[in-house]
Amino acid sequence: MPEYIMVSVVVPTFNERENVAILCERVDAALEGVEHEIIFVDDSSDDTPKIIAQIQAENPRVRAYHRENKTGLATAVIDGFGLAKGKYLAVMDADLQHPPEILGPMYAAITAEECDFCIPSRFIAGGSDGGLNLYRKFVSATARYIGKAMLSSIRRVSDPTGGLFMFRRECIDGADLRPIGWKILIEVLAMAKYDSICEIPYTFCEREHGESKLSAKVTKEYLQQVWMLRKREVKRGNVRVVRVSPKRLAELAAEGKQDENRVTK
Repeated sequence: MPEYIMVSVVVPTFNERENVAILCERVDAALEGVEHEIIFVDDSSDDTPKIIAQIQAENPRVRAYHRENKTGLATAVIDGFGLAKGKYLAVMDADLQHPPEILGPMYAAITAEECDFCIPSRFIAGGSDGGLNLYRKFVSATARYIGKAMLSSIRRVSDPTGGLFMFRRECIDGADLRPIGWKILIEVLAMAKYDSICEIPYTFCEREHGESKLSAKVTKEYLQQVWMLRKREVKRGNVRVVRVSPKRLAELAAEGKQDENRVTK
């Protein structure tokens, strides 16, 4: 498929009517000056599809695919990958706990550091998981521990269960992606082709609208997914991991503004 769009932002949605318009505005602002598209893969049972259609009528960057009788964040993301036209693919949640403003730094880092993946992390210098309550912090930490114990692909990644990431589309060419449930990043890291990852700090935000999708079913699906990946994950050599400091990230942002000014002039 021709790469008409530089960055494709894939956003799985399930009953996020209050958030989709805000998210589009913030994504467009974050990627100002960068060719991009926003792809909603929607499983909603409320009027989220109607709201997305209204946004599409005004914003040509927005695309949507409403799935009937299908649920599951991970499979929605895979469908989004199939629709995407970009050289770089990004994945983020619709609930705004992944701040759209991080997309600009992600793009700056993955291109400047010449990496295959960029993964924002709550657990390196400058990052924070303040948007989680104590119970969800415990669940998240347990999931990371189990995943790293069972999968060699994610052991050097500080935040492999976060679900916010960007990568070069060729990394998944021919990849055997068969995710279940919600944790798409560990599936991609286990099955894709790559030799470099950069991590940048970010702050996980509090949900403003809608309800959390965390449940016992989600936990069970995660355990099943990790067990299946243990048998299937691609064996690879040394992966270069670059942890971008807040200072370096600020320098990249400044360089980006200088480039924008040159184009404007």
